[in-house]
Amino acid sequence: MSRVCELTGKRVMTGNNVSHAHNKTRRRFLPNLVKATLMSDVLGRSVRFRICTSALRSVEHNGGLDNFLTKAKAANLSLNARRIKRQIEKKKTATAA
Repeated sequence: MSRVCELTGKRVMTGNNVSHAHNKTRRRFLPNLVKATLMSDVLGRSVRFRICTSALRSVEHNGGLDNFLTKAKAANLSLNARRIKRQIEKKKTATAA
């Protein structure tokens, strides 16, 4: 399982550990990934994602999973998140018509 956030696309970054003597050694900055179960109001069911904690805050800030996914760019989303986004959009258009 890769270390990539399913909603924001945040990945592992690389950099240097710098000692007091200014010696540089390579290191990795890992995203803070958690398994979260988010509720979709439109679909009426919960969806499980592996997301970073900053994405969880963004979902709450945008008013829930449905609003976050409709505003999100498809390039940043995982395959699973894109499927959920399509289902939400399909359900919204069906209820609007």
